[in-house]
Amino acid sequence: MHGDETALLEECYRQALLLLRENSTPDGILASARNRRSSRRNYDAIFGRDAAICSLGMALSGDFELLQAAEAGLLTLARHQARNGQIPKFVKPEIAEVDFWYAGCVDATVWWLIAVHFLDRVAPQLGLAERLSANAVRALSWLECQEHQGWHLLQQNDCADWADIMPRSGFVLYTNALWYWAKRLYNLPTARATRDFARLLFNPFDNAIPDQKRVRLMRHYVRNGSRPAPFLLSYVNFSFWGEEIDIFGNILAYLTGLGVPSDAGKMVAGVAALSANDPHPVRVVGTPIEVGSPRWRPYMQRHRQNLPWQYHNGGAWPFVGGFWVVLLAMLGERSLARAELVKLALSNRVNGWEFNEWFQGQTGEPMGMPRQSWNAAMYLVAFRVLADGTRIFPQG
Repeated sequence: MHGDETALLEECYRQALLLLRENSTPDGILASARNRRSSRRNYDAIFGRDAAICSLGMALSGDFELLQAAEAGLLTLARHQARNGQIPKFVKPEIAEVDFWYAGCVDATVWWLIAVHFLDRVAPQLGLAERLSANAVRALSWLECQEHQGWHLLQQNDCADWADIMPRSGFVLYTNALWYWAKRLYNLPTARATRDFARLLFNPFDNAIPDQKRVRLMRHYVRNGSRPAPFLLSYVNFSFWGEEIDIFGNILAYLTGLGVPSDAGKMVAGVAALSANDPHPVRVVGTPIEVGSPRWRPYMQRHRQNLPWQYHNGGAWPFVGGFWVVLLAMLGERSLARAELVKLALSNRVNGWEFNEWFQGQTGEPMGMPRQSWNAAMYLVAFRVLADGTRIFPQG
């Protein structure tokens, strides 16, 4: 069986390379393969966050053409950067369309910064950091204008990150895990403050006594209205917060060091207790927001996507499964990480290597757009991390 698993993992790697080559264009990597359906939904565009995440796997692939496509995507996004420094949600160069979403798209800019730094480390011959230094300065400046000036955490509206029809607002775990990662990469002096205030807000049940009155009040509201859990809160906003369990945000928090490292094992055990890694790794929400819940919003029915156990509200996303495998490997759980990588390869193999966008969280039914680039790219990352200990995230 071990030999069969190895063959599966290697074939998935080969298929992932093929998909990324097919979705590469002279302007960068498309979010998914071009077809009538993907065109209607703009998936055949160069997305800020998708292209950045894809660039991690493409740079590690050792394939020169994929490295070029990763570079091209980051350059395309830089050419269409807003004057204030924001990176677009997506770009369609062939029709000169540049989209910044409705209430902003805060994570595209952070992901772009992370990707530029990563490509410069993996492929220094490109000189990407130097060529894009002015763009990076503007991007960092724009992000600093979005953060709380006392707590150094990014602030955002609903639907302003990858989970773009979810009611997470205020201080959001996922976005601030990325922001902390970017601050560490670019040696920003406020990185430690970002980490410290994030731990106070997203884990309000520890024994800390914050100096600032408003932080104490926000923690007090949460402690009076909820119970401790092995997960960080998905968001905190004035006197309300998210308890749906943002598994992706929690994974990133422990990968980047935003969360207390000693708590990572409890989070992993919590994911297993929820069966959130079965049958596909991994479900992005632990307890979906139900219709009629105080946290439910009518816009979550848009395209009938964010109903419970679907899309961002409890669907299983293979690209997030890649980050899950990386976290398990980083925690020294190599056997479990390999087993989850096998499950990830099986997910990508559904319908003849469809690399389907996401799966229904309860039934495991494939849904969303086929031939998704970041599923292929994050499989490459997870494979490489397990195969040769490739380092993605900053240590310490």
